[in-house]
Amino acid sequence: MAGAKTPEAVKQITYLAGALKAPRITEAAARLADQARDAGWSFEDYLAAVLEREVSARNASGAELRIRAAGFPGRKTIEDFDWDAQPAVRSQVAALTSGGFLTEARNVVLLGPPGTGKTHMATALGIVAARHKHRVLFATATEWVTRLTEAHRQSRLPQELARLRRYGLIIVDEVGYLPFEQDAANLFFQLVSSRYEHASLILTSNLPFSGWGGVFGYQAVAAAMIDRIVHHADVLTLKGASYRLRGRGIDSLPSIKTQDRAD
Repeated sequence: MAGAKTPEAVKQITYLAGALKAPRITEAAARLADQARDAGWSFEDYLAAVLEREVSARNASGAELRIRAAGFPGRKTIEDFDWDAQPAVRSQVAALTSGGFLTEARNVVLLGPPGTGKTHMATALGIVAARHKHRVLFATATEWVTRLTEAHRQSRLPQELARLRRYGLIIVDEVGYLPFEQDAANLFFQLVSSRYEHASLILTSNLPFSGWGGVFGYQAVAAAMIDRIVHHADVLTLKGASYRLRGRGIDSLPSIKTQDRAD
């Protein structure tokens, strides 16, 4: 690639980058120009490299906005996860990080006792989804029911469900920690049904599926819900004691021993 930069060319690049609302092009063009000359890049190679930097920066910026808007309780990544405690699910999670489950409108269900990393893993997969350009919303099961109850009270539940369906991923944390009233269970069932084969859910629960009937009040409601959730789903079971108890001389929590929970 021949030629040297001129003040006029730099000024023109700055103007055009601003007109395109892509100001990072100016910085990338300047940074790569000498490298391109020294390496003898073609004009096409140089242009592709500059545009690649702009696209990468835009994607990173968009992902950051989606992550912030998701409502995660904290920023947890796959890289941060303690795989020594959950080696059995590592390959399953690695497959999920490709984002294929989102384009296929598949669900992910994370089952296991408290403190085994379910919320961490759900959050990490949500961040993966945001980086794959999917909009994400995170809330506990109780918070989702509160949201749906308010929409129902205002006679706008169908509109709210339709709006939520535009999100590529909804994460429902802590299914089973509190039982639902019948009306709440019905609203939650509508959320699940509205997304069935349209968009993905990630759910975490400290209960096996056999215990969901007690959460939703009626075995029939729980069965219908589970049927829709697992029809297209990856179900991961996490095992072991709570990481919060490590080093404290406590092997397990009493609630895990006294109830029918996943171990």
